[in-house]
Amino acid sequence: MLLTFALHERRRYGRAMKRAAPLLPILSAMTGLLCFGVMDGFMKIAALAVGAYAALFWRNLVGSLIMLPVWLARGNKDGKRGLPGREAMRLHLLRSGVSGVMATLFFYGLARTPVAEAMALSFIAPLLALYLAAVWLGEELSRRAVAGSVLALSGVGLIAAGKFGGTSYNAESVHGLIAILISAVLYAWNLVLQRRQSQLAGPEEISFFQTFFIFCLLGIGAWWFAPVPPAQIWAVLAASAVLSTASLMLLGWAYARAEAQVLVPLEYTAFIWAAIVGWVVFSEPLTWRTLAGVVLIVAGCLIALQRKPAPEAAAERA
Repeated sequence: MLLTFALHERRRYGRAMKRAAPLLPILSAMTGLLCFGVMDGFMKIAALAVGAYAALFWRNLVGSLIMLPVWLARGNKDGKRGLPGREAMRLHLLRSGVSGVMATLFFYGLARTPVAEAMALSFIAPLLALYLAAVWLGEELSRRAVAGSVLALSGVGLIAAGKFGGTSYNAESVHGLIAILISAVLYAWNLVLQRRQSQLAGPEEISFFQTFFIFCLLGIGAWWFAPVPPAQIWAVLAASAVLSTASLMLLGWAYARAEAQVLVPLEYTAFIWAAIVGWVVFSEPLTWRTLAGVVLIVAGCLIALQRKPAPEAAAERA
């Protein structure tokens, strides 16, 4: 009888924790996305100077050198030193491969389109990720998460309509748009892998191995596609590497503590940072359509983050 009571209390506590809004993971994820948004601006500068492949290769070299001593000092998720377990290492390799191709395509497209437009096109990813998380991770897909994501996506569509309307694109721009769309599909897969990976590995481990494995992957073609950057670009790459590794750790910490369907809709807030970076650094104007779209994006995120009480909770209160 005592064991039955203990199990009942454990299930009740688990349901209560699930209903609670995970404030710290949400703040951590939003800060990580802010870092990524600013990092995109630095990477566009580097990609315009030396090409997307070279910029990503050298950035991950710098990031690996930054994160190696951090990972060695902190150890793996269980605090032990040495290489991670087989399952964690398999996920590090898989996500690094997906992220490497995804990032190369995205920065190729980013060098050929405005920052805000590139981000708008990439926002098919969070919607795809919600369904992938339901299928692969077994997460229950709430109507609020879907409704909030659709509302946020409509905000992106409103902004994109204003950006693309009446604009003629050359061949390079079309190639950039296609690259970003393919990158967005891979990004959806990456978001789901991130949730699974964060359950097996700590943020320092995730950041180091993903950065290092992408560097190794791109090293295959570095002789041909990654010329040594000019001296003034190294500072840009270093800033990008710091922001990237910080973002990976913040997002890894957040995804270990909250479901993908809670955090994935926050991806839409990245558009806000992209619009600001594009306006400040690249003189891309902010129009009323952009501001209206931002309102829809924020509203969609707030709806998606609301947690509906479970039926059994209502029964307990009755």
